[in-house]
Amino acid sequence: MMHILQGIDIVQISKMERVLLASPGLAAEIFTDAERQYCFSMPKPHLHLAGRFAAKEACLKALGIGLSGEGIDGALREVEVVAEGSGKPDLRVKGRVQAAGRRKKVYQYTVSISHSGDFAVASVILAAGQTGEKS
Repeated sequence: MMHILQGIDIVQISKMERVLLASPGLAAEIFTDAERQYCFSMPKPHLHLAGRFAAKEACLKALGIGLSGEGIDGALREVEVVAEGSGKPDLRVKGRVQAAGRRKKVYQYTVSISHSGDFAVASVILAAGQTGEKS
């Protein structure tokens, strides 16, 4: 039987910018090298960083980890948002996050990110169950 796991998160872009300007090293703790390189190559990097942060947290919520307890210790860097050639975002997971997905038999990760005004929102839907083999 297939199960759908869903997570959503919203991030205030100006708050993301303030936090990262106040603590520049924090970006390396949250985002992978590839994510930082992509976002800082864009005209409005904090808009893209906020969207990726929202996607990471939405993924952790969908897996039932969240940003408390087991979820906070390095888990954000274990979820990576990559842009496909078309610009469509895709999720890649590794480490404990990947292990959590395997335990739940996740075989498909999907993400959608949107920005409006001062907010970035991301929705993550995971397909899990007996069908498929990806995790």
